[in-house]
Amino acid sequence: SMDVIKQEIVVRKDLGMGTGKIAAKVGHACVLGAEHVRKSKREWFDQWERYGQEKVVVKVSSLSELDRVKRDAISHDLPWSEVTDAGHTQIEPGTVTCISIGPAPEEMIDKVTKDLKLL
Repeated sequence: SMDVIKQEIVVRKDLGMGTGKIAAKVGHACVLGAEHVRKSKREWFDQWERYGQEKVVVKVSSLSELDRVKRDAISHDLPWSEVTDAGHTQIEPGTVTCISIGPAPEEMIDKVTKDLKLL
């Protein structure tokens, strides 16, 4: 049977970002992550694109928690991308706001993000 391919975005909730700003950052993460996988893991990308482009958004409460998720993704050979803030509004320039994991097989991503709550 074919693997279910999904993309998961992990958002920091400790930065005080408004809903619109979070939506913009998640959108950016989706595009960056998808483009990365389109180039590096084409079969995952093609299947994800064909079957609904599933996306799940989860949250963490600190940079250290986000870093732990990122390290776990790397150790599981999962593609990831991170979104930093340009600092035009209320956040310091270069602040990492969220990361994308995948698009990749769901069971691989779940090993890394299973304990995280939905945003």
